[in-house]
Amino acid sequence: MNGWALSLSSNGAVRSIDPGHACTMPPEGQFTWVHLDGKEAETNRWLQQHGHLPETVVAALTAVETRPRSEAFANGALVNLRGLHPEGDHGGDPLVSIRLWAERGRVISVSFRPLDGFEHLRAAMEDAELHDPGDLISALAILITAKLDPHVADLGDLVDSCEADFDADRAYEMRRLIARARSQAIAYRRFVVPQRQALEGLAIMKTEWLEEADRLHLREAADRFARMGEELEAVRERSALLHEQFTDLRAEQIETRTLVLSVVALVFLPLTFLTGLLGMNVAGIPFAHEPWAFAAVVGMCVAVAAAIAVYFVRAHWFRN
Repeated sequence: MNGWALSLSSNGAVRSIDPGHACTMPPEGQFTWVHLDGKEAETNRWLQQHGHLPETVVAALTAVETRPRSEAFANGALVNLRGLHPEGDHGGDPLVSIRLWAERGRVISVSFRPLDGFEHLRAAMEDAELHDPGDLISALAILITAKLDPHVADLGDLVDSCEADFDADRAYEMRRLIARARSQAIAYRRFVVPQRQALEGLAIMKTEWLEEADRLHLREAADRFARMGEELEAVRERSALLHEQFTDLRAEQIETRTLVLSVVALVFLPLTFLTGLLGMNVAGIPFAHEPWAFAAVVGMCVAVAAAIAVYFVRAHWFRN
């Protein structure tokens, strides 16, 4: 089975053990963390045969689609959280899920895709910095916020720069940037808001393995998620407003160009009629053999065009 398990003994030593040997509850003062790959069939079988978990918990740990939640059971708690994927892993949702079952002395985590920074959490466990499920879950919540917060801030900075550098000549490029920022904000907010609620619910959950310091860290992470949710909502609304402004700008540009084409067509319409009338190949056209006739026709055309142009100017057709 593709997974690993770490066990913290009562004397503070951490050792790696086979996940198959972690199916029993550790003695008082010890802590075991088992992490499993949800894509493997052995994971579901191990959870059912060796995890000693309720069927609803096994189903929640191996579900393909999840949302952030925290729910108390008789002897433990089910916690689903979402965090960023490592760079280069672009399959599926932008925030990957990690599912945890926590009870006194033991945590079982299941993930289908890698979680950014997860190796730091394992290193903290190997360095004996995590002593119970409360330490592990609160450290995971803080880790997720630390990784996600800069990305949310970058989205806000991107919208700020587009607002400050609003340029009609770069409308196409900036519309693509705004559309990308809005799409990412919507995708992040889908999980950030319920994740805040999940952490707030976990912070007030009545369980013996959550100390006051752990609850404080969970509330701090929930507050950061609340702030990120507000920032993402602002990014979404500001992006929509910028998109509307670019759309209005494009409509104004099309209207201006259409107006210019209409004016040019109206100026040349009587000239085309005049030249077409005089260009008919029939007898009786006046002054057809006079040497000054061509100059007279050209002068007449210029005068007509000037008169029409003066009319458009006085009618304020060129006013924005």
